[in-house]
Amino acid sequence: MKKLIYLFFALVMLTAFSSCKKSGDSVNPLSSVDNLGTGSYLTLDKNINLNLDNSNLATSTVGIQVTQYAGGQDIDHIDIFTAPALSYDPTTWVKIKTVPYAGPKTTLSVTGAQLATALGIPITGFAPGTNYTFYTRITTKSGATFDVSNTGNNSGSGLITGPYYNTAFTFTAYIVCPFVGPVAGSYKVVRDDWNDWSVGDIVQVTDGPGTNVVNISQVYPNPAFGNVVKPLLVNVDAASGTASVPQVTFGDYGSLATAVGTGANGAAGYVFSCTGYITLTMEFTYGGADQGAITLQLKKQ
Repeated sequence: MKKLIYLFFALVMLTAFSSCKKSGDSVNPLSSVDNLGTGSYLTLDKNINLNLDNSNLATSTVGIQVTQYAGGQDIDHIDIFTAPALSYDPTTWVKIKTVPYAGPKTTLSVTGAQLATALGIPITGFAPGTNYTFYTRITTKSGATFDVSNTGNNSGSGLITGPYYNTAFTFTAYIVCPFVGPVAGSYKVVRDDWNDWSVGDIVQVTDGPGTNVVNISQVYPNPAFGNVVKPLLVNVDAASGTASVPQVTFGDYGSLATAVGTGANGAAGYVFSCTGYITLTMEFTYGGADQGAITLQLKKQ
């Protein structure tokens, strides 16, 4: 691990190269880790909360806990940035705040009000279902700075994106709203990748059979094309509106069709009762053949 932290910082490596002295023939600066500088990075201890509540956005807070990697330079402080769009280019970032490094399990948090101020948009300008990425930049006690723009992925080993290092160069927050039923009613089709319906068609969504469950069996299958085999049910987390679809054979179109949320544990998207918006992405199979990811978006009328 000591060798790895020496190798992943190209900027530090270049600085070290310029200070290496030759003895006789040219000396390869990579011939020993002693010729290289030491970097630093943050490891993620835990996600405290990654959802901003749209109904109470000003004071809603997202955050993570972090600890500096033990083999790196000591960290003095951490700057937190965001950007209007996902980007590893720091010239597109806007600064939100500076947090002094307080030792293991330092908390990095951002409120909805702080995010709105940094982006220069009103607190009412956020839409449930959108997400924002936060970028961390550490400054060591020696004055060195490290973030995603000058760190790299360590020759493909995944320092930034891989799971081995458990780094905290970025974290993402989602704008959500709590689920409050009932939500049954008429919905306009905004998108239907399964092509049972056309954009603008009106479909019916029902509640239940359990608490925080939405039934879209009157959407899929379209009765003009197939018959219901089992109800296509969507489980909704009451706190965030996040939705999951357990695997189910929902329709008979001459061959059987099966659906399941594309994410872990059937995660499929959101049901936002505050805006009357449903967006689900499910993996479909038809006649035993994988049909890929199918997105359905509905807006309550």
